Amino acid sequence: MEFLSEYVFSVFFVETLINGLLYGGVLALLSLGLNLIFGVIDVVWICYAELVMLGMYTIYFMHVVYGLPLIPAALIAVLVVAVLGVVLHKVVINHVLGKAPINQLLATGGVLFFLQSIATLFFGVEFLSLGVSLGSFQLSEDIYMSTSQFVAFLVAAGAVVAMYLFLSRSYMGAAIRAISQDRDIMILMGVDANRLYGITSAIGGGLAGLAACLLSLQFDVHPFVGISFGPIVFMICVMGGLGNMVGGFLAAFVFAELIAIGGYFADLEWGTVLAFCVFVITMFIRPEGLFARKS
Repeated sequence: MEFLSEYVFSVFFVETLINGLLYGGVLALLSLGLNLIFGVIDVVWICYAELVMLGMYTIYFMHVVYGLPLIPAALIAVLVVAVLGVVLHKVVINHVLGKAPINQLLATGGVLFFLQSIATLFFGVEFLSLGVSLGSFQLSEDIYMSTSQFVAFLVAAGAVVAMYLFLSRSYMGAAIRAISQDRDIMILMGVDANRLYGITSAIGGGLAGLAACLLSLQFDVHPFVGISFGPIVFMICVMGGLGNMVGGFLAAFVFAELIAIGGYFADLEWGTVLAFCVFVITMFIRPEGLFARKS
């Protein structure tokens, strides 16, 4: 008990919880984009993390290679990935709408490997760093916080709030929510579903691009960087209830804290294992997800 008490009440444990909270903000942003796409279009983009990877490459080349300031480079990355989201919908997703889920998974899975291969072919397998160091600041006498993580959390939180206001206060947001709740009725009422699908794909891609910019402050980019967080984001969405944006938001922080706590007591890999184990147990108890809406 003394050993456990020494760990739990340690300053480092408090820092771990804070780091988990900050990481959860970025995961919440990613889960929001993926859940939005599934809720409206009813297709899970298995390749969503690879869009993030392309966004990380975009901001790297804009900032490091072409010398653009960080904020304009980030805006370009968001725009590029938003356009890629629309292109993905037009070229691939539009052809598997209404098809069997296995066909949809195979199609988006094929895009995943295609994008990884293209990135490897053009950029190689080197780990590329944005080279931006924001240092850290002192939160209390003994607790320090990464400025990069804190900025990423604030931006992600702001984006989540902006999306909430867009979906709840705007006409387009109301249409998106309506078609996600009853797609068939909305189409019968004359709503242009294809237009809404395109807008949703652009928004989902834009969120992936924003997440790419925030992740670039903390991680190097390489063709397989999506493997680091792609499966985690997918499981977050499933745990929260696919299509349930609020559930995915909450599940993101649960997952992030599990990874952080497991990494504190062992190492980061064991933190991920702990999160996966909790996910498997959750699926046995509530296959529809912890925060899924009750019909």
